[in-house]
Amino acid sequence: MNTSTQAAPRNGARWLTQALEAEGVQTLFGYPGGTIMPFYDALVDSSLKHILVRHEQGAALAANGYARASGKVGVCVATSGPGASNLVTGIADAMLDSVPMVCLTGQVGTALLGTDAFQELDVFGMTMPIVKHSWLVRSVDELPQVVAEAFRIAREGRPGPVLIDLPKDVQLGDASHLPDHVPASVDPIPAPDAQRLAEAVEMIAAAEKPVIYGGGGIGLADAVDEFRQFVESTGIPTVLTLRGLGALPASHPQYLGMLGMHGTRAANMAVQESDLLIVVGARFDDRATGKLAEFAPFARVIHLDADAYEISKLRSADLAIPGNLKTGVQALARIRGNCNSWRARCAANREKFAARYDAPGKDIYAPALLKRLSEVAPPDTVIACDVGQHQMWVAQHCRFNHPRNHLTSGALGTMGFGLPAAMGAQFACPDRTVVLVSGDGSFMMNVQELATIARCRLPVKIVLLDNASLGMVRQWQELFFAERYSEIDLSDNPDFAALVSVFGIPATRITQRAEVEDALAALLDTPGPAFLHVAIDARANVWPLVPPNFANSTMLDSNPAHTKAPQESSNAIPA
Repeated sequence: MNTSTQAAPRNGARWLTQALEAEGVQTLFGYPGGTIMPFYDALVDSSLKHILVRHEQGAALAANGYARASGKVGVCVATSGPGASNLVTGIADAMLDSVPMVCLTGQVGTALLGTDAFQELDVFGMTMPIVKHSWLVRSVDELPQVVAEAFRIAREGRPGPVLIDLPKDVQLGDASHLPDHVPASVDPIPAPDAQRLAEAVEMIAAAEKPVIYGGGGIGLADAVDEFRQFVESTGIPTVLTLRGLGALPASHPQYLGMLGMHGTRAANMAVQESDLLIVVGARFDDRATGKLAEFAPFARVIHLDADAYEISKLRSADLAIPGNLKTGVQALARIRGNCNSWRARCAANREKFAARYDAPGKDIYAPALLKRLSEVAPPDTVIACDVGQHQMWVAQHCRFNHPRNHLTSGALGTMGFGLPAAMGAQFACPDRTVVLVSGDGSFMMNVQELATIARCRLPVKIVLLDNASLGMVRQWQELFFAERYSEIDLSDNPDFAALVSVFGIPATRITQRAEVEDALAALLDTPGPAFLHVAIDARANVWPLVPPNFANSTMLDSNPAHTKAPQESSNAIPA
């Protein structure tokens, strides 16, 4: 601690650091600049651990990953103007995936607001659509209420990001008269209506082909144990969304896999044939439902969600049950579903359509490598990924025992998410293994954060699947744009192993299947950070795939132009 300024009067910035400490904040991510300098000066005398990232987007995404892995509020900091605008993608990602974050931005002095001063930017207005709430603090006296409300709103109900814009003169203003910060209490989500739960019990008991459809809300509600008890007691076949993965162990006999565009055949077939969908913390995302008008056409819907506005937003619920998910699934866990033959049929489909890993040839088969990675890594490993083909392969072939162990940009699909998110997760979970699975396109978007990992000696293990292309875009151009390839060639990628080595991180490259076992063992056994560059076939595609605007019953396992195109009424145009 620097004791030279301990006796300085408490200004707004110093008051803010003690407020963050009172809120339980230990680690925050940021990048200093002109209008946020008073806050950075105050950090010198605080107990807060500040992580200097190499780009403000890295700060927002690291705070995002920290919050996802820990369930706590992530905090990021930036200066005004370009510093604040560089946070926007990470804030939007948190908003769309319901991640609790508090974002602090510097701002020009209040006397300069609206004058187009140097690095002035209306971050308050710019971020309004992508935060739960935002504040432009105009007086130091507003700080206690604003900070208390910010953390309360970020945590309460459906979590999400908030933003506090801090003019420089507010940070410097005299705060000696302000009381020490006291966190605001968070109102619990009300319990679901007992009568509606009773109606749900009757509907479940009467169903012959029920399916439980679980989503990201299960993890957000910290209701994983209760959800598993519900599944176990009812005996109902269960599918999960991308953000719900880990809510049920992959080995569970009732688990049919992920549903949707890249879901399993067993999951999609069960949903399409079901007569009752029990939706828990999911929102009928288009990537999960496919063509909405043809999604689960025979099913009645019971929809449980903490956010009442999600219920019947896209698919009308026959029975809406807003409220606390823990309480809701606990109440429904007392019955046994009447679906023995249906459960057996779904289990048979799971075995019949299980993924195969015996691809021919000597080249590395990415699904098999990822399956093996999740087998040899510790059971509580956190796996972060970027966006693209590798993201779907991770979802399909890695095994997760909790939703917080799978960090993926779901709704926004943020390329560049993975490296800073893994970094944030490692700070949140210092005693656990954190693995990043990335693609060559996504990796380059925030590659500068290798410097942060190297500086902090974070033991993040990086697996880079390199197909020398923007793989998912290439696949869609192959399938839906008559193989007219446009701007997807990344064959001029750098030597990734050499690049990572420049940062002082051990790096290995493999090209053959026979090298996989030893390479994974070496990666996980390396103290500190380590990097594995994996060359894969540029022509490899993610299967199965439901074409956009098609029903989930239409699942492709190969390019229809090379076999037979699906017969559907609407065109498969990317959306």
